Amino acid sequence: MKNRKLRMGIVGGGLDGFIGSVHIRAALMESKIELVCGCFSVNPEISLKSGRHYFVPDNRIYETYYEMFEKEALLPEEERMQFVVVVTPNYVHYEPAAMALDHGYDVVIDKPMTFSLEEAKSLREKVEKSGRTLALTHVYTGYPAIKEAKARIARGDIGSLRRVYVEYSQGWLSQRIELLGGNNAGWRTDPKLSGKGGCVGDIGTHAWHLCEYVTGLKVTELCAELKVFAPGRPIDDDAAAFLHFENGVTTGILQSTQIASGEENNLRIRIYGDKGGLEWHQMEPNTLYAKWLNKPEEKIRIGNGYDYLSDLAKWNIRIPGGHPEGFIEAFANIYRNFTLTVQARAAGELPSEESLDFPNVYDGVRGLQFIETMIASGYNNDKKWVKWVE
Repeated sequence: MKNRKLRMGIVGGGLDGFIGSVHIRAALMESKIELVCGCFSVNPEISLKSGRHYFVPDNRIYETYYEMFEKEALLPEEERMQFVVVVTPNYVHYEPAAMALDHGYDVVIDKPMTFSLEEAKSLREKVEKSGRTLALTHVYTGYPAIKEAKARIARGDIGSLRRVYVEYSQGWLSQRIELLGGNNAGWRTDPKLSGKGGCVGDIGTHAWHLCEYVTGLKVTELCAELKVFAPGRPIDDDAAAFLHFENGVTTGILQSTQIASGEENNLRIRIYGDKGGLEWHQMEPNTLYAKWLNKPEEKIRIGNGYDYLSDLAKWNIRIPGGHPEGFIEAFANIYRNFTLTVQARAAGELPSEESLDFPNVYDGVRGLQFIETMIASGYNNDKKWVKWVE
C-alpha cells in the first residue's frame, strides 16, 4: 500500500465553493493521493461539471453521497476509494463522515467537526469503535512557524507560561452581505445550517485551537461576550473571552470578529513566559518573533537549510527561506501526515510521532465544547466564568 497513492473520495468541493478546491489542491500536492470519485454538490449539474474539471470519470461523479457509498462498495478493493473528505456546510458534516466510518473508510473533515456537540461525541465513538483515522483541518496548526513555536515552548525556551493572546479579525461580514446571495455568507450566518456558533464557530474555533496546540495546555474555563453587530443577523459576528488554562497559572485573552471593517484574515498569537515571549502573524507566515528580557527581539525565519529550527518545523517545510509556506501548504501538511498515518496503520506499523501531528477527532469534540462553553458564558448577562462544557 505504501508504494501507491491513497484513493480519495469527496463530499462537497464543487466549483461554486471556496474551501473544497483548497482541500483538493492541498491533498494532491505531495503526489501521495489521487482523487477518484466524489459527490461535489447537491446540484447534480455542478457535481458533474466539478468532477469533470478534476478529470474524474463520469461514472464516478455521483449525484448524492448515498449513491457514492453504495456504488463505491461494489467496486474491486483495489479500485474503490480508501478515504473520504467532507467539505460541506456544517449541518452536512456528520452524516457523510459517520457513513464513511461505518463503511470502513478513513475521514478528513473541515471544522467545526459537526453541527452539534452530540454529533461530535457520536463521531468520536465511531472512530474509537472502528479504529479508523480522522483528521480535522484546523489549518493554522499546519504552518511550520507554528510548529517551531510549539517546539520552543515545549523545551522551555520562554520559561513557565503566563499569558496567551490570540486574535482573529476579519471584516467581510461587517454588512449583511448574506442578503445579497451569491456568496457563502448565507449558510455561515444561519444557525439552522452553521450550528449555534456564527463567528465563534467559524473562526473562533481556529483561535482557540491554535492557542491550545502551541502551548500544549487545555482551556478549563472561560468568561465570554458574544455580540451581533450587523442589524438583524440571527447569529454572533463578534466574540471575546478571558481564558484559564489547566496548569492553574496561565491565562489568556481570545478575540474573534468578522465585523472589523477593512481586515482581511488577520490571525495572530502571542505567548509570554517568565523568560521571554513568542509572536506570529498568519498574514506574514514565515516569521516567528522571539522576545527576551535582556536582549533584542529575535526574528526567526522559516526555510529549508536553517539548522537552528526544530525537527518538528523542518518536517513541515518544503522550500528555501524567502518563499512563504502558505495556506495551501499548511493544509497539505495535514493531508501528508494523515496519509502517512493511514498507510502505516494499514501496514500494521506504528505511525511516527511526526506523522501523527495533525488535529483529530478529540480536537473536534473539544471544538464543539468550546462553542458550547462560549455560548453558555457569552449570552449570560452576569458574565460569569463557565467551566468547560463536557
